[in-house]
Amino acid sequence: MKKVSIIDVARQAGVSVSTVSLVLRQKGKISDATIEKVQAAIAALGYVHNVAAANLRANTSNLIGLILRDFSDSFSIKVMASVVQELEKQGYMVFLGQPLDDHAHLERCLLSFKQQGVAGVIYLASDTRRTQLPEQIRQCPLPLVVVSQSLMEENCNLVMRDNRQAASLATRYLIERGHRSIAYIGGHEDNVIRQQRLLGFRSTLAQNGMVFREESTPACSDDTYAASIATRHLLEKNNTITALLCHSPDAMIGCITGIHQVGRTVGKDVFLTQQVALVGFEDMLHVNLTSPSFTYVSSASEETGRQAAGLIIRKLKEPELQTQRITLSGQLIARESA
Repeated sequence: MKKVSIIDVARQAGVSVSTVSLVLRQKGKISDATIEKVQAAIAALGYVHNVAAANLRANTSNLIGLILRDFSDSFSIKVMASVVQELEKQGYMVFLGQPLDDHAHLERCLLSFKQQGVAGVIYLASDTRRTQLPEQIRQCPLPLVVVSQSLMEENCNLVMRDNRQAASLATRYLIERGHRSIAYIGGHEDNVIRQQRLLGFRSTLAQNGMVFREESTPACSDDTYAASIATRHLLEKNNTITALLCHSPDAMIGCITGIHQVGRTVGKDVFLTQQVALVGFEDMLHVNLTSPSFTYVSSASEETGRQAAGLIIRKLKEPELQTQRITLSGQLIARESA
C-alpha cells in the first residue's frame, strides 16, 4: 500500500504543499476554511505527520527532557504530571530521565537527551538539604528550567515554592483563631524547607507580639514514628500547646498518635484544652481522607508544573529571554483539624 504523502494531502485539499505544511506546523495566517479542508483531507487519506523528520529538516524539536530524581516525592510527581499535560497541550512531548545520582547517571541522562535531540530541559530538584544544583545541570548547554521546593542560590530559570509565606499563612491563621502556644514538628535540622518555614513562623509570631521558642520546634526523621515520639515528648513538657504546624504528611499522621498518647484529641476548638489543632503543608490524597480532615497550605504543585512548562516554551521561542525566578504561594484550605 502506497504511503500517503503531504503532496497527496495538498492535492486532496486543493491547496499548495506549503499551505499543508503551514497547517501542520500551526504557523502562518491560514483561514479557518482552509485549515478545515486540509484537516478533512488528512482524515480522509489517513496521513500521519512525521514530526521527528519535520523537526530534523527545520533544525527544531518538540521534545523536552524532564529529569525526575525521586519518584517517592509526591510534590515532584504532581509537578511532573502537570508539566506533561501542559506541554502536550502546546504540541510538545516529554522525554523522561531518572538518574540515580548526581554524577555518572546524570551525565548519561543528559547525553541521552542530547542524542534524542531534546530542545530544552526541566530539572525537578528533590534534594532538600542543598541550595545548589549538581555541576552537570549547572553546565547544561540546553535551555534549562529548574523546579525546586525551596529557594536555591543559583542564577537560573527557577520555579519554586514560597515556604516562608506558607508557614506565615498557617501561623497567622492559627493566631486569628485564638492560639497563643504554637509549635512546629518535623524535618531534619539541615532541611532547607524546614529552615525557610521556621523563618516565616518566627516572623509571624513576632509581628503578633508572641515569643519564638526553639524547644517548640523539634526536628526529627521524616517518618510517622519519629514524629509521634517528638509530639508526645513536646506535649508532655508543655501541655499549654494548642496547635502544631506539621512539616510533612508523615509528620501529620505521627502527630495524631503522639497527641492521643498524652490523652488529647485533634480539633479546632482552642477553648477545649484537650484539643490540639493541626495544620500541614501538603494537599495529598491520603491526608485528605483522614478523619478529621486536615487543614493545610496547598503546595501549588499543579500551578508549578504549568509555570515550568510555560517558562521552558518561552525560553525556546525567545532565546535571549532574561533569567526568570517565579515564586508560588500556597493557599490555606481550612478543614476539621484546625
